[in-house]
Amino acid sequence: MPDVGPLRLRRAARLQEPRDFARVRQQGQRLALGCLIANWHPLPDGTTPRLGVVTSRKIGGAVVRSRARRLLRESFRQHQNELAQPVELVLVARPSIAGRAFAEVEKDFLATLRRAGLLKAA
Repeated sequence: MPDVGPLRLRRAARLQEPRDFARVRQQGQRLALGCLIANWHPLPDGTTPRLGVVTSRKIGGAVVRSRARRLLRESFRQHQNELAQPVELVLVARPSIAGRAFAEVEKDFLATLRRAGLLKAA
């Protein structure tokens, strides 16, 4: 495997505008699996994948929601180069994410991407 350098999640790789979240939800596809729901919309080749994370108050207090966001962002950061094509991805944390370890969240994240056909063939 070639050295791709440090994996970063730059600000430009984050969805921040409400209209971006709404576009991905309306025009994209959706899959719920494990502790997360994934909404995605393909991007043109040559662009970088973008991520948005949604955590509602149903998950828990601010500390729990922040941890859920960090876990989902870190899962995406570590596996962003394994995507078959660039996508805008919105991950919605489900209440079952509270108290989970990173390995469990990462496993659900990869299983979701695999089922959606978003990962490169191994």
